[in-house]
Amino acid sequence: MTKTTWRPATALVHGGTTRSQHGETAEAMYLTQGYVYDTAEAAEARFKGEDEGFIYSRYANPTVDMFEKRMCALEGAEDARATATGMAAVSAALMCQVKAGDHVVAARALFGSCRWVVEKLMPQYGIETTLIDGTDLANWEKAIRPETKVLFLESPTNPTLEVIDIAGVAALANSIGARVVVDNVFATPMFQKPLELGAHIVVYSATKHIDGQGRCLGGVVLSDKKWIDEHLHDYFRHTGPSMSPFNAWTMLKGLETLPLRVRQQTESASRLADHLAGKKAVSRVLYPGRPDHPQADIIAKQMTGGSTLICFELDGGKAAAFKLQNTLETIKISNNLGDAKSLITHPATTTHKNLAEEARQELGISGGTVRLSVGLEDVEDLIDDLDRALSGL
Repeated sequence: MTKTTWRPATALVHGGTTRSQHGETAEAMYLTQGYVYDTAEAAEARFKGEDEGFIYSRYANPTVDMFEKRMCALEGAEDARATATGMAAVSAALMCQVKAGDHVVAARALFGSCRWVVEKLMPQYGIETTLIDGTDLANWEKAIRPETKVLFLESPTNPTLEVIDIAGVAALANSIGARVVVDNVFATPMFQKPLELGAHIVVYSATKHIDGQGRCLGGVVLSDKKWIDEHLHDYFRHTGPSMSPFNAWTMLKGLETLPLRVRQQTESASRLADHLAGKKAVSRVLYPGRPDHPQADIIAKQMTGGSTLICFELDGGKAAAFKLQNTLETIKISNNLGDAKSLITHPATTTHKNLAEEARQELGISGGTVRLSVGLEDVEDLIDDLDRALSGL
């Protein structure tokens, strides 16, 4: 067995590791801004790219480099760039490859900040954008123009867990020479491989499952080396969204346990979704592992597992959603997700509050919609907590 044939769990423990002369077991944390050269000629060669090595930690850093290589081993990507946050990864992946006059098509079911980038930021620079219902391939085809350069989507989506046919969208993009960018946070790299499905670029908020314990912010963009060299490399170096070495080290430690955590969280989420579906106060449950999911056929084709997230609708609107959250004891109110702790949030007043009411309705986000990120607690304790809260509605 070699590193090229390692299965995911092994790659997540050993992938990308570079040891110093001390032979440390755990990855070293290089908290340095710059690097010293033996000679002026060596510095010149380094800057020319004739000598491999590090120049400045805004460009690259040994600890960050290990994290990027480990993510590549997991994702099956040729190259990656780690960023300070998930939104830095999204912004960089989109903005580095478009210019004034280009056109971007995006699924309308996006995290609030992602929609802001698409709807507000990009048009300020002369980049036209179109939002569509991404679950219907015909909508993608209708929205494409000769100047379309990028197709952008989340799958499953935040917060309603819609699933989009990544292979179908990629085929459309390839037919016009455009690129597909997929935010794969909710599926995690354990359950969905967008690059294998034909996507060209994958982004993650490493803040979520990759860290998995609510400690650090981070993001990562993965693609083929040619695209990163031609589009992301200079954008990344000169705009400075780089990840800190400390956060990269934390992410490396998180990756070691990613398969175990995600598997357990998903098993608990699946059980909780079925449990919630039988409750009188709950009018709708959306979960990728259930046969009643609207895109169950696509899920069967492109995902190997469900999700750690559940979206459900409460009768009684916002008042019921607030009462439920305020009654819970084990499950905490937070807009984060992918944590070891179970977290619940009300999208209409938190993550998607800046959307117009009409836009929220289009996405299926009502006053009674709540998003539950399932953690590592005993599932029976989570059931007890939810049952107690639901009984008061």
